Amino acid sequence: MKFIYLNCLLFLFQLGFAQEQMKPTFTRIYEEVNNHSEAYERLKFSTTNLGHRMTGSTNGAKAEEYVYELLKSYGLDVSYQPFEAVAWSRESLSLRLAGEEVASVALAHSPIKADVTADLVDMGNGLEVDYLAKPGAVKGKIALVFLHILPNSGPNVKNLHRSQKTALAYRHGAKGIIFINSVRNQVLLTGTASITGKLIKIPAVCIGYEDGMKWKEALKVDKLSASIAMRNKSAKSQARNVIVHIPGTDKANEKIVIGGHLDSWDLATGAVDNGLGSFAVIDMARTFKALQLQSKRSIDFVLFMGEEQGLLGSKAYVKDALKTKSIDQIKYMLNFDMVNAPVGFAMSRPEMSDVLKQYGAIYAQVDPAFKNENAVEVGLNSDHQPFMLQGIPSGTGRGGQLPNNAGQFYHSNKDVFSLIDQAGMEQTVRIGCAYLYILANLDVIPADRYLDDEIVKMLVEKELKTPLVISGDWRWKK
Repeated sequence: MKFIYLNCLLFLFQLGFAQEQMKPTFTRIYEEVNNHSEAYERLKFSTTNLGHRMTGSTNGAKAEEYVYELLKSYGLDVSYQPFEAVAWSRESLSLRLAGEEVASVALAHSPIKADVTADLVDMGNGLEVDYLAKPGAVKGKIALVFLHILPNSGPNVKNLHRSQKTALAYRHGAKGIIFINSVRNQVLLTGTASITGKLIKIPAVCIGYEDGMKWKEALKVDKLSASIAMRNKSAKSQARNVIVHIPGTDKANEKIVIGGHLDSWDLATGAVDNGLGSFAVIDMARTFKALQLQSKRSIDFVLFMGEEQGLLGSKAYVKDALKTKSIDQIKYMLNFDMVNAPVGFAMSRPEMSDVLKQYGAIYAQVDPAFKNENAVEVGLNSDHQPFMLQGIPSGTGRGGQLPNNAGQFYHSNKDVFSLIDQAGMEQTVRIGCAYLYILANLDVIPADRYLDDEIVKMLVEKELKTPLVISGDWRWKK
């Protein structure tokens, strides 16, 4: 018993010593980012000079090249990881409801050509329960669906991604789907309606909140006809993830992946979604190089393309890791998607809570903006997902607020640089660097890669099986 007690004391002493050893590096990170961060100005340049960063477009290729050359100018080891994507672009769209032209925008990967006229049917939130409540009601019709969850829908109603709602509408026989945006003042939202990144079978469009609620009310008293006429372009294209590799020291065969998606939609410049995250990750790589930070584990900084089309870039990265049998080297994935001014660490695995709390307490002594308010959070539909489905623990920054109420404008024509807050963006860089440095230098990462049974158990417990089955990402028989 005395021996065990002494060993525990020794372990705690070593842990405390290791934590204190990190404090000088945390201080250097804090000062470097405060004094020399380029994240805000580089994002400003991109949105001003390059515009949107849509995957497969000329603008998307320019963004890839700009980021590649920028990272190279920092003296980093940069490479491209090409993958195939469907380059979809809008051409023309007309939506008429009861003969009245209604402002609308096509959702990506809608058909190249569609001319559909049919009765409009209100399908509420567009969830499976809504279709089961009205068996056959939407067959041969056009579904009117709320993009998020309608007020008074009851407790604990889980929303689905727009692509999953589109898939449900098609499965139940709909000839088209019209989404009502939940943001007021006629903000139009785009985004993919495809689960696979390929063309879907039915046209999908979005209309503003005020128009949508008007027609929703009208359907309560009368039948309405809807007509969708659209023309789009689609062709196979190649996109490229941009990767910076920093080799580790004594644990070089283990790897931390940190990324954010560089691509955006085309209605605006993608400042918030996801210039906030991707240009923060770029500046994290710059900071590591500027400070010549050493890490036990190797690090891949990845600027993913194709996230908006169905996580194409991150799926390509994971597919390559499986092919080369290097997937076991990936010990943790940090994903920064629309993260701003975080005050704590988010993690997908509870085993990380204690160690991140302990190291976070040291970092909080350096950075007053960091409150060490951490949480276990698991979700879908961003670039951590392909890693998570392979059992790899993931995380991000948590607790911050998007600047200028920017969340409502993602995927819309109002996602512009004037929304960005420089201080919040630099806070993301600092805290992201600290999180990454902790992970890269822990003697042991407490969360091991899950085996398949453990992955399934987690996904079922977190009620994520249904959306994954709908999207075709559920790879298990049970």
